[in-house]
Amino acid sequence: MTFRIHVPSDTTAKARGADRIARLIEIVAEEHKVDVEVRRNGTRGLYWIEPLVEVDTEAGRYGFGPVKEGDIESLFAAEFWKGDVEHALALGLVEEIPYLKRQERFTFARLGITNPVSLEDYQANDGFKGLENAIKLSSQQIVDAVKESGLRGRGGAAFPTGIKWQTVLDVESPKNQKYIVCNADEGDSGTFADRLVMECDPYMLIEGMTIAGLAVGATQGYIYCRSEYPLSIENLNLAIKTAYENNLLGADILCSGNHFDLEVRMGAGAYICGEETSLLESLEGKRGLVRAKPPLPAIVGLFGQPTVVNNVLSLAAVPFIMDKGAKAYADVGVGRSRGTLPFQVAGNVKFGGLVELAFGPTLNELMFEFGGGTRNGRPLRAVQVGGPLGAYLHEGQWDTPLGYEEFSQKDAVLGHGGVVMFDDTVDMSEQARFSMEFCVAESCGKCTPCRIGSTRGVEVIDRIREGKNVDANMELLSDLCETMLDGSLCAMGGMTPFPVQSAMKHFTEDFVKNAVSATQAKEV
Repeated sequence: MTFRIHVPSDTTAKARGADRIARLIEIVAEEHKVDVEVRRNGTRGLYWIEPLVEVDTEAGRYGFGPVKEGDIESLFAAEFWKGDVEHALALGLVEEIPYLKRQERFTFARLGITNPVSLEDYQANDGFKGLENAIKLSSQQIVDAVKESGLRGRGGAAFPTGIKWQTVLDVESPKNQKYIVCNADEGDSGTFADRLVMECDPYMLIEGMTIAGLAVGATQGYIYCRSEYPLSIENLNLAIKTAYENNLLGADILCSGNHFDLEVRMGAGAYICGEETSLLESLEGKRGLVRAKPPLPAIVGLFGQPTVVNNVLSLAAVPFIMDKGAKAYADVGVGRSRGTLPFQVAGNVKFGGLVELAFGPTLNELMFEFGGGTRNGRPLRAVQVGGPLGAYLHEGQWDTPLGYEEFSQKDAVLGHGGVVMFDDTVDMSEQARFSMEFCVAESCGKCTPCRIGSTRGVEVIDRIREGKNVDANMELLSDLCETMLDGSLCAMGGMTPFPVQSAMKHFTEDFVKNAVSATQAKEV
């Protein structure tokens, strides 16, 4: 009898030795004369127990983790391939692990279950059913379904996806050419959901982009992926090649007469290219500089043609909507935030990983009931949500429901769903300085408020931390933030003040503390 054993193959698992563990299982199995088939699947996103090794049984998959090379012999001694056995690393049925069981996985339903580049696996788990349904509909009917679902952009701005698609559908292209561009330049600290889609379920992104092409009349798509994601690029290219070979891309998709081509383009490591117009400039082979708007990319986008620019998670949600129905997606969530969002819990956290939930639970629930609090057991002091341009939230804000408008009311952003936690040893004046310094490094330099404002911001914060004219410099920093917020060409400069202002407002004592310490040091 052959026993099937699953070992994850994503970047994080590989970094923790998953490749060596997979090979070692095969070697030790041969020594023990146990017939095993080692299959490489995607990760479940439960990163504190990676590498998570799973074994197939009639009752389901049993998990063991985190597995290290030195654990393999003891696992075989316990006959772990049978599943329900006594071992220190035994986790029971994986689907019953509370962290995973309490999630609502719409977009990430296949995560950790399938072989990422196996078309057979994807189709056996509802893959391409959404595309099959979409082919039977008109472009307007597809757009209407996306509108009805309430899906909004998952890249940060949260603009309604269906409205953007409607604009591109309605506009006439002077060259009879429209484009679908996927923004896969995931650069926010603490985020990894886009990477998991591309590494662990690439066909889902291909399917979502193809449906988008049918919806707006686009025949060409591009995935703009950051260079730091080599495995994503490799898996996407393998999946695209297989899709072409199986009539799922190309000139006559599923013999429907519809045409859609797709390519992967690699970015060059610039954070600013996560901004849609800068991304388009880079795709055209130019320097990644932000464009002035209007015109909007939906009207004048890639190569001057109407273009849909959506984030990975936005496009990855579309197959579910077209398969299960717009109502199934819209029925969960809170307020105008419908469906689910994959939250990425990182930083000083005990149980870090991916948590896909319907909008509505509080930040507290996410950080403590899923994240388990801080990894080192110290009190949690601050949390940054929405990437390096997101505000720092203090304890009084942690009961905020996870929703776009709900966060906006707290002068915060939900963004891409990244959650980075800090314990009580954090110096928030230092974090404010980091935010300005980050903007200095990543600004495209096109507009003065961002280019010069961030540089002056670092200087002003340094003077405050050195105890120089603290009151006057605090006021100057506040004015500078307002100038950047109101005068910057894009969100790079326009949102950099968010973390700085929140640190100044809610953690003022850190600025004062550093100023006092610096003054006392001079006196000594």
